[in-house]
Amino acid sequence: MYKKPLCTALVALGLLAGCASYETRSAAPAHLENGAFVGANGMTLYTFDKDAAGSGKSVCNGPCAANWPPLFAADVDRASGDWSIVTRDDGKKQWAFKGKPLYYWIKDQKPGDRTGDGVNNAWRIARE
Repeated sequence: MYKKPLCTALVALGLLAGCASYETRSAAPAHLENGAFVGANGMTLYTFDKDAAGSGKSVCNGPCAANWPPLFAADVDRASGDWSIVTRDDGKKQWAFKGKPLYYWIKDQKPGDRTGDGVNNAWRIARE
């Protein structure tokens, strides 16, 4: 007598539980500090002049990415506003601001370092 409503309730509960475990994040992956974007670790972020804004790609791969580590996006991250996600040649996801992929500089050793600005006249501090 109560089997049908009970089964329906259990199915609905299972569907709701599945929705609860689906996590997405759309918060900005960086924040401004002294006029520059920094990652969650406090390290300065940079843009590369050779990356075309809005192309959805990064041209800094291989040895370039070893020196300029990308600001990676997790699978649960979602683009929002000026923040977008590009797909790298290796299939990994990378955060971009206003269409420009974001990178760290391997020679910056501590939060607040900005030694990558102007390297090869192609790297710029990421700013709003």
